[in-house]
Amino acid sequence: MNTAIRLLVLLCGILFLVTGLRWLLAPAGVAPEFGLVLGSGVGLSSQVGDMSAFFLTLGVCILMGLTTQRTLWYFPPIILLSLTAVGRILAWLLHDAALATNLIAPEIIVALILLTASRRLPAQG
Repeated sequence: MNTAIRLLVLLCGILFLVTGLRWLLAPAGVAPEFGLVLGSGVGLSSQVGDMSAFFLTLGVCILMGLTTQRTLWYFPPIILLSLTAVGRILAWLLHDAALATNLIAPEIIVALILLTASRRLPAQG
């Protein structure tokens, strides 16, 4: 069971790193996956900077948790993903945004995978 959790965690970490790199190197290809149209000027700078930082931080923290066996590293991604899901739901409830279930579901699922990993995988002091 722990091997399966490790593989899921590894896959999540790699996917987030790849997504972050895509935001840095080819934002026009990844933006539509999030329902975004790329801005220009400072708006484009914010999109690329913020989105790449978000996904690269997720990937780095997840892989740090996996490689160091310090489960504390899983908590920043759990918090980021959970708050993102909550923000999307609030955007739907308060601001007339579309309910992005196709984005919310993976955020919640990965947060739960990481929470499970933080409790099930052997931790190092």
